[in-house]
Amino acid sequence: MYATINGTKLYFDVNGVETEVKNGTIQHKPIIFVIHGGPGGTHFSFKPHLDHLTNHAQLVYVDQRGCGYSEEGDPETYTLENNVEDIEALRKYLGLAKIWILGHSYGGMVAMSYALKYQENLQGLLLIATSPSYRFMEKAKQYVEENGNDDQKFYANKLWEGNFQSEEELQTYYDVMDPLYSVASQNKESKPKVKAKRSYKALNKGFGEFLRQFDVVENLRDIWVPVLIIAGKHDWITPVSENRIIHENIPGSSFCVLDNSSHSVFVDERDECLALIENFLADHK
Repeated sequence: MYATINGTKLYFDVNGVETEVKNGTIQHKPIIFVIHGGPGGTHFSFKPHLDHLTNHAQLVYVDQRGCGYSEEGDPETYTLENNVEDIEALRKYLGLAKIWILGHSYGGMVAMSYALKYQENLQGLLLIATSPSYRFMEKAKQYVEENGNDDQKFYANKLWEGNFQSEEELQTYYDVMDPLYSVASQNKESKPKVKAKRSYKALNKGFGEFLRQFDVVENLRDIWVPVLIIAGKHDWITPVSENRIIHENIPGSSFCVLDNSSHSVFVDERDECLALIENFLADHK
């Protein structure tokens, strides 16, 4: 499905129902906007894992502008600010009142930024393996220098520089870095992941430009909606320490660390992650 908003065509997909009848009464489920990472990712990487949440919520998967099935448009418009405005415009387009936002990695950065501007339209935030500032990059660089092999160091430098030249080169990056992104990928018998279209232009724009100035740490204390933060113990790019900073600066937030996960927590410990989300939603109806 497409929505023409803010000068672009944004792709979204809705899974699950918003209302259901239980014990003879109509009950409303929470509506969760699912915001992918990258920048340059796609909602498709979440679907095999998050669709299990439809027993508890209605999911609105979103491909950010220039990403996935959304219109490519002008790369100069690939900004965090526009990603925030696109979420708000889509919420209005769908005629929704308050929503939850689940943001993974860069999607969590978008979610926090949305909360700081449009908090009155939020029920809560589900922040998964993310960071509140550009400082995550220095920690990730150090991790790769100390633990990465030669290929991983080479392709990680392309990430820091925002210097990918094609979708194929970006896919090679993810193939090479996969053992760092997922504990499960180190198991030769693990299930194959969905290889979805990624935007190297959006990734370059983020790491080469606007993520270098991203910092919401000092503003997080202004967030008052319910917030759940989930981190992977072995996450190399948005480590536990970055997620803990979010927790320490958002009053009343909940913080959990998954012991057998890296950055791809839905791949490494899907059931444990979904249980945390389901329980949090139940506690904040």
